[in-house]
Amino acid sequence: PPPGPQRALGSGFVIDPAGYVVTNSHVVENAGEIIVILQDKTRLPAKLVGRDARTDLALVKVEPSKPMPAVSWGDSDRAQVGDWVLAIGNPFGLGGTVTAGIISARARDINAGPYDDFLQTDASINQGNSGGPLFNMAGEVIGVNTAIFSPSGGSVGIGFAVPSAIARDVIAQLRQSGSVERGWLGVQIQPVSPEIAEALGLEADKGALVSALPERSPAADAGIEVGDVILSYEGVEVTELRDLTRAVAKTPAGKTAELVVWRDGKRVTLNPTIARLDETGEQVAASEPPSPPAVAEGALGLALAEITPDLRQRFGIESDDPGVVVAGVREGSPADRQGFRPGDVITQIGRQKVTDPHQVADAVREARERNRESILVLRQRDDTSSFVPLPIRPTEGPGATPGRG
Repeated sequence: PPPGPQRALGSGFVIDPAGYVVTNSHVVENAGEIIVILQDKTRLPAKLVGRDARTDLALVKVEPSKPMPAVSWGDSDRAQVGDWVLAIGNPFGLGGTVTAGIISARARDINAGPYDDFLQTDASINQGNSGGPLFNMAGEVIGVNTAIFSPSGGSVGIGFAVPSAIARDVIAQLRQSGSVERGWLGVQIQPVSPEIAEALGLEADKGALVSALPERSPAADAGIEVGDVILSYEGVEVTELRDLTRAVAKTPAGKTAELVVWRDGKRVTLNPTIARLDETGEQVAASEPPSPPAVAEGALGLALAEITPDLRQRFGIESDDPGVVVAGVREGSPADRQGFRPGDVITQIGRQKVTDPHQVADAVREARERNRESILVLRQRDDTSSFVPLPIRPTEGPGATPGRG
């Protein structure tokens, strides 16, 4: 039989006496009806003003008969690790419950989204606490309780709250227009590991490595290229990926920004004009194996071949981008340890596009001559492209093939 009506319980807090209530986006997502239950058990129907799934925040509105008691925002940027906090919410449907703890960490990234910047607290946060306020000792809201880490589903002392420095602006935009406007640069980025930094000649493993970008985007129009490492944005160093994503998101559409990238061993300054992020359009066969590839399984453990119609069908390669296909990977080889598998397509070595397996062998040879420990390979798998550092082993020794990749 079809499932019956589903009910969800969460928490929230009144941020304006006129009846504006803050909660989490996932609490009201797909809701056919929203009811706000006050501390005195008064039940008020509510309408959704707007929600932002990227920060998991939502704003609903009730029509009270008189002004409602409301709380005020505090400054989460002033909160320090070790500060005492109070969490108030509706855990397991028990109604108003207060728990106390400290701030355990700031700017925590839990891979919930591109704008992660959570406050971590050991104040007990359980199912049903989502959307409740996290107070400082001055009685100000410095966070919106959002998530927990728990193998059991109950509190183990690791809870996360969206800081008020983010929530305050998001809620203000939701109240004004029902949506949140963010800047869009149009790049797919990945972290710079120590191996990638070494392969690119960077002094430190910082920045955001551009692994893909649409043909029509602010980044492409400004001359940003795949393989660039974005070092700073508007004069602020990019240490982690979220430094760039948050900075771009805050940039008004139409503004020209200053970007410094690392390209071919030197710094290059570019000036993209930021656009508005479009939230709606986010942003083996029976054929015979190929003839022996031009680059056989050598020191890297890769068997590479030109992309032919037969190989395209055999490995289900849908992209028309040029490159060379991985026809085989030797178990235990550097390529195997880096997660390569048959059917992957290599489109670039460093900043050089490749269409022939011999180009890979030449790049390996050149990297060895420059005493590099690894080469940077742009690997395409399904619809995703990412740079992977591939260690280079000496060609001499048992089982090695001189002059091959």
